[in-house]
Amino acid sequence: MLFRSFFLLKSPSFINSMTDDRLITVAIHTFDRAHRLKHILESEGVSVMLQNVNLTSPSISSGIRVRIHERDLPLALRIIENMEIFAPPHLDADASDTGSHPVLVPVDFTPGAMVAAEAAFRIAAMHGACVHLMHTFIDPTFAAKSAMQLSATLDFEATPDPVDEMATEQEIEKTARESMRDFEEKLREKIKMGVLPAVKFDSEISEGLPEEVVDDYVTTHHPLLVVMGTHSSDDHSRQLLGSVTAEVLDSCRASILTIPDNAGGLFSDNRIRHIVFFSTSTQDDILTLDALYRLLPEAPLSVTIVSMPGAPAADNMLTYCRDHYPAYKFSISPLSLSNPVEDLDKLSAAHSIDLITVGTRKKNIFVRLFSPTLAHKLLFHADIPLLSIPV
Repeated sequence: MLFRSFFLLKSPSFINSMTDDRLITVAIHTFDRAHRLKHILESEGVSVMLQNVNLTSPSISSGIRVRIHERDLPLALRIIENMEIFAPPHLDADASDTGSHPVLVPVDFTPGAMVAAEAAFRIAAMHGACVHLMHTFIDPTFAAKSAMQLSATLDFEATPDPVDEMATEQEIEKTARESMRDFEEKLREKIKMGVLPAVKFDSEISEGLPEEVVDDYVTTHHPLLVVMGTHSSDDHSRQLLGSVTAEVLDSCRASILTIPDNAGGLFSDNRIRHIVFFSTSTQDDILTLDALYRLLPEAPLSVTIVSMPGAPAADNMLTYCRDHYPAYKFSISPLSLSNPVEDLDKLSAAHSIDLITVGTRKKNIFVRLFSPTLAHKLLFHADIPLLSIPV
């Protein structure tokens, strides 16, 4: 890794005489590395001066001092320590090394997508994982001819006139790539200012049905988690039958976290304190809770177990959970739910719910049409983050 280490040279008066205009040395490198570091720092707004350059034979000079103003030290250190994030790909040979189990974030460049991305970065930091941003688009002509009813998530709205020659695939892709660059720059800015943890990330732009592209990625790369944004419940677009988020939730065999666009700051400063877990009192519960515990290890969470209609008493489940997941505090909901979706409001009134967790079994497309999963139903019912775990 280029710039893996650096030296901060300071005199004894460094702490006692802090002045904004004072120049300090943050690194000593060869000519090429010093200039690359200078380029990266200056691209992030840090003024840099190089010293000890051999003007006669600069290409063979060594001991080039990279100097900055003292006021820029915190920002410069954050950039240097996370060079793989801020360095352009052609300056960092390791920039493409993103690990084997990323956190996948399908994005549509809306504020809700940024909320989802921020949560993904915080979860990835917990597990030493990377983040993979994905955006897919559909040719408007194809979408119009197919009469597709897709939500705004992950696609461009179909142009009413399919013969509009301006809405070409090349132009859509160009717009998508520009939007992705802007989206990535906002994330880097948040990392640079310390708002987000320094997590490596990359991105891709592709054409196709969003739910199919996401499913293909999940099948191939087995991400740690898929994080998707949703619209608020009063947004009519959220009720579309073809909601991409709902399709991904029902079809993908991966843990999926859906976050409403009004749930900013999720997973920051231990904000998640109370989880409602819908229990079937079967072996599936063990699989779901085990996956939850691995995702949020040693977190001081309060988990309320809610028995599904027809499920046996959850007392044995409560004992098991307390014995096997000691970091969590478990309780059983006193409510006797006849309909888990409708009575979720009762739970919300009794508890401040930060996250809903459900285990989801795979269903074929015919069954999903007439008997959607509980996760699917809850997605459209409440503005509460939802974690769906395949069992």
